[in-house]
Amino acid sequence: MLTALPLEAVLGLISGGLVGLTLGLVGGGGSVLAVPLLVYFVGVPNPHVAIGSSAAAVAVNALMSLANHTRARTIKWRCASIFALFGIAGAFAGSTLGKIMNGEKLLALFALLMIVVSYLMLRRRGAPGYPGVRLNRENFPRLVGAGLTAGALSGFFGIGGGFLIVPGLMFASDMPILNAIGSSLVAVAAFAVTTAANYAYSGLVDWELAGTLVIGGAFGGLVGAAVARRLSKMRGALNAVFATVILAVALYVLWRSGADLGILDYAAKSA
Repeated sequence: MLTALPLEAVLGLISGGLVGLTLGLVGGGGSVLAVPLLVYFVGVPNPHVAIGSSAAAVAVNALMSLANHTRARTIKWRCASIFALFGIAGAFAGSTLGKIMNGEKLLALFALLMIVVSYLMLRRRGAPGYPGVRLNRENFPRLVGAGLTAGALSGFFGIGGGFLIVPGLMFASDMPILNAIGSSLVAVAAFAVTTAANYAYSGLVDWELAGTLVIGGAFGGLVGAAVARRLSKMRGALNAVFATVILAVALYVLWRSGADLGILDYAAKSA
């Protein structure tokens, strides 16, 4: 385990602030940013420790942001609960499989998935959704299927999964993005707790580092939630911000993980 030095603590706080800001702003992206930040910015040498530690921090940060969205009444609790309940089973299975996979390959696959989701969000950026959506016979099976899928992928990649859950909720129930952002935090917290517990069981969580992420995330989450409410009045703005952040981080992670795996050197020699 890492022993957090003063510099690491400062970098952890900065990283936590960015994680919290993203969670509050787009209801996800916390782990999408946390894992690359811990590996490439803070300098955590083991991607699995970065994954486990970020999952623990994101779980707490998600609960903090959830309180803000609860006060704003943006959460569709019944839809979110079904999505999260079935997603927990997927998260446990996915995180168990993810622990045994090579860390750098896991990051590379993670980046490719982020690019796909970014594209899907940009395609749907103008969709208004239906504000009065409720749990019913039509959307129940879609929520179950989307929850299981998002949970499995979230657990496999060791992330809270908001960047999967937000579009999943939108596609399954046709809720507006602001409601999907608030509702996603229910599942983000549930998936992150499941993943963190699984990684902690294997000794792959640095609790001190996770604590610095939580402290920084508490401040970032307040700012993100306030900005999200303002941007919601601009049709498609949140989707565009969401997709752009994910795409930018994905390209960087793909580049770095490709270099660590020797793919870039091999390509250069082949050319």
